[in-house]
Amino acid sequence: MELRSSGWRHLTAVMGLAGAGSFCWIAEASAHVKWFCFYNVAGQPRGLENVLCPNFELLMLTAFTLLLFGYIVESSVVGTALLAALNRVTRGLREDTDVIIRAACGFFFVAAWANGGVILTPELKTNVALIAWIQLALAAGLIWRETLIFTALGIVGLFVYAVYQYGIFHLLDYPIFLGIAAYLGLTGLKRDLFGMRPLDVVRYSAAITLMWASIEKWAYPEWTFPLFISHPAMSMGFDREFYMQSAGMVEFTLSFALILTPLVRRVAAIILSAMFIVAVPAFGKIDAIGHAPIIAVMFGIIADDSVSRRPIHVWLGIKENLAKFKLAMSSWDIVLIPAAYCAALAAFLAFYYVLHSVLYGTHIA
Repeated sequence: MELRSSGWRHLTAVMGLAGAGSFCWIAEASAHVKWFCFYNVAGQPRGLENVLCPNFELLMLTAFTLLLFGYIVESSVVGTALLAALNRVTRGLREDTDVIIRAACGFFFVAAWANGGVILTPELKTNVALIAWIQLALAAGLIWRETLIFTALGIVGLFVYAVYQYGIFHLLDYPIFLGIAAYLGLTGLKRDLFGMRPLDVVRYSAAITLMWASIEKWAYPEWTFPLFISHPAMSMGFDREFYMQSAGMVEFTLSFALILTPLVRRVAAIILSAMFIVAVPAFGKIDAIGHAPIIAVMFGIIADDSVSRRPIHVWLGIKENLAKFKLAMSSWDIVLIPAAYCAALAAFLAFYYVLHSVLYGTHIA
């Protein structure tokens, strides 16, 4: 899989653009906490009455205000110009999206094979020697389009095995792997999934993965506290409780933005990829290897110039009723974006806490 030099030139340009924003979010640019700190998935999470505090509500109000602002900018002449400029900058990257995702996944599986002892991520340990050779075979399957389906099936197999070993709740951290498997399988077969392109499928899975991870920052903030000792600059002087609330809200909002309109989701992907990359020097090669596939997916989203259907309207089933009420699409968006954001936040919080209570017998309140 040889990458064209033009793709890398445009990739460098995109990351240069992302770098300007990354310093604003460097406080949130941390590694996956389970890879570096002690954790107990079955432990009692922080009660919802402590999570849903005044700071949380203020952060939520700020978050969907910024989402609305992004949508308004996108609907303006400025947004049109920004999209056109972004399309020009990412043209080469767009042409190489498939190769970049396959290369990043190949790097990930070769590194997993070389290090040994893991299933899919650093904390998912295994003593089964065969797993490493399966990972090497999955990397080899990425070379040819005809064998992508076998790599996709292998990833699903490793995910199922990890669920068997560690439980479904733990693996809800990583639906991105199922999204990547779907992307590879659909790409190899040159098909879509019920009208969704392969890139849309993996985009939604990335959004779900990161929204779920943000809930963990509120439910178990104490898991991250040791990182404040080893990396004191990470908190930027903020109180660690407020930092974790803010970090979770930033991550949830940017992840939710991945399912929105083209400019909003592409800017969110730029910021998220910058956050992951900025974390690598501080947390090392484990962080670089672990986040390589999702960074590649973010690059694909950044470069994607398609205008797909807005899932908010599809979910609520109101698209066909707009003409009846004689309201412009933008009028609905002003209401629907905050409503969908709040609904998604409530749904993820409820599902996280209820499922944890059912599986582990913990208290919700």
